[in-house]
Amino acid sequence: MSRAFVKEDGGPEAPPERPVSTARNLVTRRGLALIDAEIARLREARGAAQASGDLDAAALAARDLRYWTQRRASAEMVEPVPGEERIAIGMAATLEDARGARRSFRIVGEDEADPKLGRIGWNAPVSRALLGKWIGDEVELPAGTMEIVAVDPEPEAPPAV
Repeated sequence: MSRAFVKEDGGPEAPPERPVSTARNLVTRRGLALIDAEIARLREARGAAQASGDLDAAALAARDLRYWTQRRASAEMVEPVPGEERIAIGMAATLEDARGARRSFRIVGEDEADPKLGRIGWNAPVSRALLGKWIGDEVELPAGTMEIVAVDPEPEAPPAV
């Protein structure tokens, strides 16, 4: 048995809690579905770990379940207004620099952010620079000045679970 979460007296010790962001928990419809799926997965994982007697795995699953349950309770779902062209949470924006290089970003909730896939949290510096802007506006980003050349107002569909 792993001794990662065992007290010196031999009893299990709880893993440290995951810190919960103090920012508003704005989420997209997709983000809310991802939270719900993670809660369901963790409930199953905790049950399986308890049934097999794996106290470490049960403690980790319980800790993560507490985190995601808190995130679900504080979630505020936001969706772009249909037909709106001003950049809002849930929308994607394509930017172009002076050399013609393009970069696209979709503004999402903190928990669904994945910069490698172009999904950036609503409170990230790039998102803050984009929110409320229109096609044709220029924004100052760490990579330099870029112009907004396209906006996709359609929210992403929730994942098939």
